[in-house]
Amino acid sequence: MTLRFADVRDMALALPGIEEGRSYGAPALKLGKSMLARLKDEETLVLKLDMGEREMLMEAAPESFSITDHYRGYPYVLVRLAHVHKPTLRRLLEQAWRAAAPRRLLKAFEAGAREE
Repeated sequence: MTLRFADVRDMALALPGIEEGRSYGAPALKLGKSMLARLKDEETLVLKLDMGEREMLMEAAPESFSITDHYRGYPYVLVRLAHVHKPTLRRLLEQAWRAAAPRRLLKAFEAGAREE
C-alpha cells in the first residue's frame, strides 16, 4: 500500500503539539515554528532527520530514502511514500518530533497524557 500525505498527517497529528501548516506552498507538519515534514510532490515527503541517521537510511534503503544536492547540507531526507513502510515512517516522525519537542511535551507524551 502506497502511503499518502493524509496518512503521514494522521501519524504526525497523533503526537502532541503538531500542527498543520504550509512550507514553500506545500502542506507541512510543524511543531511550533519548526518544520518537521512537508510534501515535496505527490510522491515525496521532506522529513527532518539527524544527518547520521539519514546517511544510514539512504545506504540501507535507497529505494525509500534519498537527497538531492539541495538537501546535502541540511538535516532533511526525501522519503518516497510508495516505498517506505508505515511503521518505519511512524518511527521517523516520532524521532523528528522528539528532537524538536520541549521537555513538557516529552514528559506528557511519555506519561501517556496528551496536551492540546
